[in-house]
This record gives sequence, structure tokens and C-alpha cells, in this order.
Amino acid sequence: MLYKELGNLLGNHMVVNSVVAWMLAQVIKTIIDAVIHHRVDFNRLFGDGGMPSGHSATVTALAVTAGLQEGLGSPIFAISAVLAIIVMHDAMGVRLEAGKHAKAINELFDLMSSSAESEEKMKEFLGHTPLQVCSGAVLGFLVAVFLK
Repeated sequence: MLYKELGNLLGNHMVVNSVVAWMLAQVIKTIIDAVIHHRVDFNRLFGDGGMPSGHSATVTALAVTAGLQEGLGSPIFAISAVLAIIVMHDAMGVRLEAGKHAKAINELFDLMSSSAESEEKMKEFLGHTPLQVCSGAVLGFLVAVFLK
């Protein structure tokens, strides 16, 4: 019974394409970060923020796969497309601003604290620029089209 359900899950193109898009985005993001900083930070494989947006890649792959599989007039496509719009808008808005706030707060803590104290820094990579979101969306689209 468990094998049958696992097979059903792995045969679900909407799930598989979404996960593949997210994984590719995270690997690409890690490579870009390594090139820029001249060191590999494996935390980027699971972290938020950066180029391309894993969130955008995931929800775009989901919506495009739903559209290809179920049709553009289907309820599942409508739900997926609206979800994608909300996630990408949030990534560029609230989460991007929260990351900017975290960076400013971390800088204030650095100025106020003595060298003997060690404060845990706030997470600064939270949101995405419009370019990062668009790049993630293009990646998600390509994954959905090529893995249909």
C-alpha cells in the first residue's frame, strides 16, 4: 500500500516538476553565490533569497504543469496561478523589505555591541528582487515545459 502511494506521488507531474524546479534553483543559487564570494556555502542550498528565486521556480513550475496537464480553464490551474502570483508578489514585497530591515538591525547591533559580546544575527536573505523572481519564474516555466 505504501509503495503504491509513493508511486502515485512520484508519478504526479505537478509535484515532481515543482520539486525539480526548486532543486535546480537552489543549486544554481549556490553556484552563483560561490562564484561571487569565492567560497562554497552549502547553507545556500536550503536558504531563502538569492538568484534565482526558488519560490518562484517552484510555484511557476506548478502552475505551468497544471495548465499543460489540466488545461488553462481548469480549477487546479486557476488555484496554482493565483498561488504563484501571491508567492512571487510576497517575495518581492514583504519578504524583501523584512530582509532589508534585518540587515539594518544587524548593522545597529554591530555598532552597539562590544567585541566581547556575540549576538546572533538576524537572517538577511529573505526576499527577492524583481530580477531574481523573474529568473525563478523562467526556470520554473522551462522545467514544466521540458519535463511535461
